[in-house]
Amino acid sequence: MASQVDTRTAPVATSRLRRQLPALERLDSPVATYYVLLGATLLLLVIGLVMVLSASSVTSLTKSGSSFTVFRSQLVFAAVGVPLMLIASRVPVRAWKAIGWIALIVALLAQALVFSPLGVAVNGNRNWIGVGGMRLQPSEAMKLALVLWGAAVLARKRLLLDRWVHVAVPVMFPMGFIAIGLVLAGHDLGTALVLLMILAALLFAAGAPGRVFLTAGGVMAALVGLMVVTSENRMKRIASWLGGGCDDRLGACYQSIHGKYALADGGWWGVGLGASREKWSWLPEAHNDFIFAIIGEELGLPGALVVLALFLLLGWACLRLVTRSDDLFVRIASAAAMAWLLGQTLINVGAVIGMLPVIGVPLPLVSSGGSALVTSLVLLGMLMSFARAEPGAAEALTARTGLLRRSLAVLPGHHVGERRRGGRS
Repeated sequence: MASQVDTRTAPVATSRLRRQLPALERLDSPVATYYVLLGATLLLLVIGLVMVLSASSVTSLTKSGSSFTVFRSQLVFAAVGVPLMLIASRVPVRAWKAIGWIALIVALLAQALVFSPLGVAVNGNRNWIGVGGMRLQPSEAMKLALVLWGAAVLARKRLLLDRWVHVAVPVMFPMGFIAIGLVLAGHDLGTALVLLMILAALLFAAGAPGRVFLTAGGVMAALVGLMVVTSENRMKRIASWLGGGCDDRLGACYQSIHGKYALADGGWWGVGLGASREKWSWLPEAHNDFIFAIIGEELGLPGALVVLALFLLLGWACLRLVTRSDDLFVRIASAAAMAWLLGQTLINVGAVIGMLPVIGVPLPLVSSGGSALVTSLVLLGMLMSFARAEPGAAEALTARTGLLRRSLAVLPGHHVGERRRGGRS
């Protein structure tokens, strides 16, 4: 009787397996990482542009008389960042290894400029420089520079990483602490925490001893604690978060409360794209740090989950690079990039939903901010170049390009053009 059941169900199981195999084969393809990175990045970029337009329309209209001012600025930076991403995706891995020191020195010098007459303070944070009527945030470039430089240095020291001195110097002391110290001196605690996560990911991926983490973690915790206790606003936000409530509903808790109002107003399915109520001067920084609240309000739970799923895809692609690459530099840099993207997303979303205190960190690729957008796109372009270096990826991409050209060759217009060129010759 059992054999009869197996005989009947075998064709069904075989048919189901045949349907699943193409999807599994595509997932195991050497170009899967590249296309996941490219697709998720472009989708997040489009979602970000649409939501920046929606979330900033009222603020732009109030301040400039046009609903498109902030959106136009973000669109310009996207138009700059996408070509840079595509160029970065073609840069060979050896070039990324070579520019680490240059990138870090330039980033440190740019960050030091925030304390010069070019420096601009926003909401108590002196973390911008004014250039040609634009505000640029050099700490965003610092993230990319720290990833490149730290991965290159630790990869070269691969045979010495069992000794904590070689792990700590110079990645932690002095360069890492100088970079984080410059950002903390400008009172930007959120960016400093992201830099700290990048530094920790670099050391972890390189195989640093545990005592290094304990030492560095203790020192950094002391610095972060000092930043918190010396700021009355941060102390109020931390206290309200730890206490689970807030008496200052018109002060330190105002933004957090209205972020939750936006999510509650959206409910399961959202109020519709462009129909947010909180963006009408109720929710501060609706197009920046709290854009996820507007996504939840207008697009509901499905929209919020789609955004989170796209970030998880980026994380999966980074993890795939870490596990599939034979190059230690690629593994370390990909791990640091994953910590940057997912860590910053966690801080941003956690603050919006109330699981973390409000620190002021934008949502990568989605929040308004030209410096953050361009730097994130260049980082993802670098990851795409790593994906192109996977075994078999370059050949597969070349073969697909050739297939596309052959497919275009059968179009009628193509033949007409060929005959015309042939007649002229």
